[in-house]
Amino acid sequence: MSGKVLVSGSSGPIGSALLPVLKERDYQITQLVRRPATGQNQIQWDPTQPVNPSSLSGFDAVVHLAGESIVGRWTAAKKAAIRDSRVLGTRHLAEGLATAPKPPRVLVSASAIGYYGDRCEELLREDSGPGQGFLAEVCQQWEAATTPAAQVNIRVVHLRIGMVLSAAGGALAAMVRPFRLGFGGRIGSGLQWWSWIDVRDLVDAILHAIETESLYGPINAVSPNPVTNSEFTRALARALSRPAMFPLPSFAARLVLGQMADELLLASQRVESTRLLGSRFRFRYPDLAASLRANLGR
Repeated sequence: MSGKVLVSGSSGPIGSALLPVLKERDYQITQLVRRPATGQNQIQWDPTQPVNPSSLSGFDAVVHLAGESIVGRWTAAKKAAIRDSRVLGTRHLAEGLATAPKPPRVLVSASAIGYYGDRCEELLREDSGPGQGFLAEVCQQWEAATTPAAQVNIRVVHLRIGMVLSAAGGALAAMVRPFRLGFGGRIGSGLQWWSWIDVRDLVDAILHAIETESLYGPINAVSPNPVTNSEFTRALARALSRPAMFPLPSFAARLVLGQMADELLLASQRVESTRLLGSRFRFRYPDLAASLRANLGR
């Protein structure tokens, strides 16, 4: 399949991995960018403002990945930026697509497994209800913001993305440094479930969502093999040939990162990729050790 695809958030670790694969598949790519556009393959936008519908016309698919980084201490200003970049940006994009002269067939819009909140040992599938907390509320509003597009029969896919393992940045890059220095270890009890996905599998999942007409609504974009934090940190230590002897107590994580520690590092989310697997999607890196070796060049 090929066609014209519009991509937001193309400069991040996911977007930068996605663009080369789209090109290999002969898609014509246009980037939705916040900086001034530098060519015909870019459209400038401000997520806080409505988008000119005519500029969004004629695309076969839209992949919406843009959003403020959730890494950092969650001050009131940071939380507002996290929420507004996702909710307002998605709403304005969806409204523009809904009124475009020629709307796309499909909108693949990022969401996150933060939707489920902290759920201990519960096995979470796409039909599991939302959780509580800041991220859960943001994810609910984020997904609801696509409603204008769905109302005009644009097929909308919400990719609820887990922890993305990528050599280009994100969570893995942040964890590698202390482990390489020999100061890595479990976080909190280590019993909390971490649901992850290799960035190459996430790119494949985005393409699968574009090209599979039967997929719509929430799709859990996670490996079929979630692990506990203790298992994750031991696997990372092995991949780097380093020890995992220095646990980070919960109180210390909270002291450094505040609310972010509770909702990202200490929260337990055991998520199953039910709908992806049911649509015959094949993971290239279902195994954590293999994904870590591929990303760390081991």
